[in-house]
Amino acid sequence: MTTPIMQSPLAITDLVDWGVIPTMIEGESRTSGKLLYKGPEGRSECGLWVCTPGKWHCHVTRDEFCHFLEGRCTYVHEAGEVIEIEPDTAAFFPQDWKGVCTVHETIKKVYMIR
Repeated sequence: MTTPIMQSPLAITDLVDWGVIPTMIEGESRTSGKLLYKGPEGRSECGLWVCTPGKWHCHVTRDEFCHFLEGRCTYVHEAGEVIEIEPDTAAFFPQDWKGVCTVHETIKKVYMIR
């Protein structure tokens, strides 16, 4: 097996439309991306993800590490913690993290889910 790599993720434009976030509160955040790797039985996954502005309920169903490359958004945990995301921010969302995400400017991130 060869090692999957993604060079210059900010320059990647051949993205697949992944549809609208199903838990919208305001607006219509559309997502797209490029899958770099999907593990056996889909237990792990990594790739590039893009999301347009809007506000939606967020429930992280598996541990997720994100490195946000561009855009701005705010995550508010159901307990009240506010996380401001700007370009070059890394964040880890543990399984069952719940809250609201507001995308102010289209975000692009590389991610790893396990």
